[in-house]
Amino acid sequence: MAVKRALISACSALAPLALLAGCAPRPAGKELQFWTIQLSPKFDPLIKAMVAEWEGSHPGVKVRWTDLPFGSVERKLLAAVFARTAPDVVNLNPLFAANLASKGGLLPLQNRLAPAATASYLPEILRAGEQEGQLYSLPWYLTARITLANQQLLRRAGYQQPPRHWAELPAYAETIKRRTGRYALFVTVVPDGSAELLESMVQMGVVLVDDQHRARFNSAAGRRAFAFWTDLYRRGLLPREVVSQGFQRAIELYQSGELAQVASGAEFLHTIQTNAPQVAAETRPYPPLVGVDGAANVAVMNLAVTKQTPLPAEAVDFASFVTNPTNQLRFARAAKVLPSSKPALQELQRELRAASQGAAGADLVQRARLLSAETLGHARVLVPADPGVKRLQAVIYGQLQRAMLGQLSSDAALAAAEREWNAYAAARWPARVKVAVR
Repeated sequence: MAVKRALISACSALAPLALLAGCAPRPAGKELQFWTIQLSPKFDPLIKAMVAEWEGSHPGVKVRWTDLPFGSVERKLLAAVFARTAPDVVNLNPLFAANLASKGGLLPLQNRLAPAATASYLPEILRAGEQEGQLYSLPWYLTARITLANQQLLRRAGYQQPPRHWAELPAYAETIKRRTGRYALFVTVVPDGSAELLESMVQMGVVLVDDQHRARFNSAAGRRAFAFWTDLYRRGLLPREVVSQGFQRAIELYQSGELAQVASGAEFLHTIQTNAPQVAAETRPYPPLVGVDGAANVAVMNLAVTKQTPLPAEAVDFASFVTNPTNQLRFARAAKVLPSSKPALQELQRELRAASQGAAGADLVQRARLLSAETLGHARVLVPADPGVKRLQAVIYGQLQRAMLGQLSSDAALAAAEREWNAYAAARWPARVKVAVR
């Protein structure tokens, strides 16, 4: 008892960042806490069967599964971490995983995984779980945006298909507006909205920050990107609401026939078919817009093991089991998402090709899912999972809004974004001083 009191007292005396790293008392019995995001009750049978299968090969260890709403997972996980009651295995996205890893809250994984297990993941997707050369999370399931285009508006504008590259967009947007009175697309510049515009900057060749978190975006490529979006808006080729409304407005405009295209996942087609059947009948899937290098964006959900776990070997084994090719394929089929495992992706593509051969409108979703799966061959997480990336987005979008609204030139707005971000970065990440060795 005295040892236990001493341990708790020592933990309480540590700074908050040290609390993230450990000092969790070992629970009585062997139980893994597994947290996921918004999967229950729809996927209860699948998750429970997966848990039971793992428990069957690990006698004496039980898994307690807890599913949380998307909007509360970060708050509840941080509260659990600081209360030293963190789950062993948790479902995160790369950004939140990077935040926890930067505070010492996650267990490094690369030396705890079998080489064959590591090799089964798509390499570019696996790298999204790395921070400073350490692997902190395993990719689980993915979504990839594609372009959904209104064929009727394309025909009226004289196009057979939408553009593939951002460089083609201005002429296309002008033609769509002139010949149809509609807009080509909607990309929000609301600071806390979608990262699509920030991703487009990376596709245009912009490097956002350096390894010291300082701005690199005020470059020739950055000036071209700021001028690109500023010019489109000032010429009236983007809806005025891009500076005040988020992605939901893009959905509304597309379903009302006011947009020629929208960037979304394949499953959005179901929503269009329900809410706007006439628009759905004219909708066809196309590859996403890309830059010179052809890289598309992918969104990742991953599994991480917290540093506090008293059962690290079992926790890593369970995370690896959930994300192995067999279980990824099962989940991808049920949830209509994409796997991050190479064997699972190859099998899903084979199934989708078979289902979409000779497909008509009734199988449009299958064709769109196949296109999304094929997109993974040239996809990566375009915006690095830097702990401050949401602040970076807010800074860049806020200054870009000023340029769009005519308050600053695009070059001046970019320079203002650089100053604002570097002031924040210098306070959060003081420069590392190199000491000469004599």
